[in-house]
Amino acid sequence: MKISSEFSKYALDYGTYNIIQDKVVKKLLSLVKSKPQNILDLGCGSGAVCRKIDWKYDRFIGVDFAPGMLEIHPKSENIECIYGNFNDELLFDSLLTYQYEHIFSASALQWADNLEEVLKNIKLLNAPISFAIFTSGTFETLNKTANLEPLLRDKQKIQKLVDKYFNVNFEVVKYTLEFETTREMFRYIKKSGVSGSRKVLNYQQTKKLMNEYPLNYLEFEVVFITSR
Repeated sequence: MKISSEFSKYALDYGTYNIIQDKVVKKLLSLVKSKPQNILDLGCGSGAVCRKIDWKYDRFIGVDFAPGMLEIHPKSENIECIYGNFNDELLFDSLLTYQYEHIFSASALQWADNLEEVLKNIKLLNAPISFAIFTSGTFETLNKTANLEPLLRDKQKIQKLVDKYFNVNFEVVKYTLEFETTREMFRYIKKSGVSGSRKVLNYQQTKKLMNEYPLNYLEFEVVFITSR
């Protein structure tokens, strides 16, 4: 396991809440040494992976369960968007009708209901993989300050599950994102989607957490998983 650390400081643009996710996509694509021509993106969202691929390809299939995201995903003759949920085995029955040279998933698989079942289904597609999965190290200090259990799986559990089905390189990258105020920080948490829309604190508890949070940044931990 290779562990890397990266520090990011931004004056937060109020209209942009995907700073870390964009950095994750760039890192994920940098790890791909080939230029696959038939691509599948699981949890494609609004198309971050598709937009940042810098080589020509024959076919790109993006899958997501949010229609609003699929509406703004890039589209062309060789880009197809499919409404589907990777937690649903029926999705994989339809995906098996295609052949892929590479399967991507960036900042999505942490929300798998049963990660092992999803990995098992991806294995059946018989293609190299590149995944980026947020771990329980994300918001570590915030969770400790608020006495909250981590929402996400830890990196050891993710690695154990992935190693069961794939022969991969496994790299852990830690990011931090600074904010001018705790109010901006909590606005980011609400708008960025990185919290999974979890609402476990009432107004008074949230106010107390904002006053007691000891840092001026949020922590993120992402595992990058790439086929060998």
